[in-house]
Amino acid sequence: MAAVLLQFRQFLPLYIRESWRRVSRQIAVGRASPWRFFGRSPDRLVVAPTDLRIADSYIAHEIHHGRFPLAGRVLDTEGESAFLHEGPSIGFDEVLHSFRWLRHLRAANDANAYADAKALTEEWISLWGRRFSGVGWEPSVTAQRVIAWLSHSPIILKNQDRGFYRRFIKSLALQIRYLRKVAPAMRNGEKRFQVRIALAMATLALPANPAAIKAAARNLDNEIERQILPDGGHISRNPQVAMTLLADLLPLRQTYLNLGYTPPKGLVSSIDRMFQALRFFRHVDGTLALFNGCTAQPADRLLSVLRYDESNGPALKNAPQMNYQRLSCNNTIIIADTGPMPPGELSATAHAGCLSFEMSSGQHRFIVNSGKPAFHHGEYNRLARATAAHTTLTINDTSSATIFKSSFLGPILTNGPSKVDLERRDDDAGKQGFVARHDGYASRFGLIHERTLHLSANGSVITGRDRIAKSANHVLGIDGNTPATIRFHIHPKIAVSNDKNNDIVLTATDGQSWTFYSPDLMAQVEEDVFFADLAGPRRSLQITLDFIISQKSEISWSLVRSATKAKKPQA
Repeated sequence: MAAVLLQFRQFLPLYIRESWRRVSRQIAVGRASPWRFFGRSPDRLVVAPTDLRIADSYIAHEIHHGRFPLAGRVLDTEGESAFLHEGPSIGFDEVLHSFRWLRHLRAANDANAYADAKALTEEWISLWGRRFSGVGWEPSVTAQRVIAWLSHSPIILKNQDRGFYRRFIKSLALQIRYLRKVAPAMRNGEKRFQVRIALAMATLALPANPAAIKAAARNLDNEIERQILPDGGHISRNPQVAMTLLADLLPLRQTYLNLGYTPPKGLVSSIDRMFQALRFFRHVDGTLALFNGCTAQPADRLLSVLRYDESNGPALKNAPQMNYQRLSCNNTIIIADTGPMPPGELSATAHAGCLSFEMSSGQHRFIVNSGKPAFHHGEYNRLARATAAHTTLTINDTSSATIFKSSFLGPILTNGPSKVDLERRDDDAGKQGFVARHDGYASRFGLIHERTLHLSANGSVITGRDRIAKSANHVLGIDGNTPATIRFHIHPKIAVSNDKNNDIVLTATDGQSWTFYSPDLMAQVEEDVFFADLAGPRRSLQITLDFIISQKSEISWSLVRSATKAKKPQA
């Protein structure tokens, strides 16, 4: 009973806030009153913002033949409208209704693509244009569609009659009015940020009075201040969010400048900071580290954004507001999560990976987290959020934070690390490192997990130590047989073997190899799943160190670049 009351007190503020948001949105939208979103429509488009996202004309060819390869799935419409079908996944439907795929038609740049862009847009207006419900009218999906329609209006409207031009503009104006109504009642986070970007872009791309332009800019500035941290990271602690937002913020900034307007005061500085955050999380192979909902992205997708980075400065050693650490020397990179879980609703996509790390060397990722599936899959998404899917320690096969399953609040994290202590330990000789500890297991087991990591001055030796200590403020909740496991997830492209000393050797495709060794335990190699692959979850391997806490509370281990392995180092 006490636990139920404690949980009630813990989540009561969240329930109150969510109830208020839902009531506010209902008031804004109005029950059975779509007339709220009708009004005077502009008579023309002023400008078409640029779309920085990668385009593939082959997808345009598939769409022309009634096949929609989106979000990792393919829908064959068999001659019917794609918008009459229920897609193979929620993620598919969101991408379909977002119209982000218009960029592929624009890349094809032929008569078929122009005809398809017009026909599919008109189908959506006819079938969904006044429903105001369903996935197509989720605010973030609507925002993406508004941006896509504005950006690719040249191919939608190419060689079209005045009647369609008016229907298109009228639908755009209606969707923009809808977003203005629902934006204040949205949850804090990336989706609300997307809506504010879309509204700011709409005031520039369509005729608007100066007051409307200033109001949209002010609202966007408020969102930037609320969501973009001083180190350039996003409040969700997901490295990928910065890349997603920059793909829209960069064209928005350029549109302000092209039309002679002064961009919102926070826009320019936030873009510079977000570039800084992307460099921080970037491995040498061009991919982003897999933390807190980040998933696989083609390297050229990141490059399509980073090529606008004019600072080109070195990556920082730490992201103090996002709470991550970076050790880097001689093309060896370690990126580690040293922060608590995001608060409240912001944790709905976060992972229980506190003190996990990733390691890359040269052009290869060796040690990774399992990552979020690249495309929506409910069960895989849940498994990917567990501590066991991260390169860190688990106690009794329990995650350091648990998913609170609530249809009202969503899958937020609870009972996770609220305090993470960190001490950076770099020396004058070039050795880099840190020691960090978190209390994610304190309330359930009365234990603290402490991890120490060091990278040698030449980037060839990584030493680590994981220690379990009793929490000062909690009752010990383990018995003499409580197990713990330290996991090191290996990237699927890395081969695993044993050397003559029975140590584990990790070898990349170009022959570069690292040897894993623990002086305290016999390491095991076990089956694993790498979720964050563009082709879908795939088989991989993991190194595990299993022990009983009452028998051994401190484990040392090392990773050594094989060419430099003269003797086994002490952690």
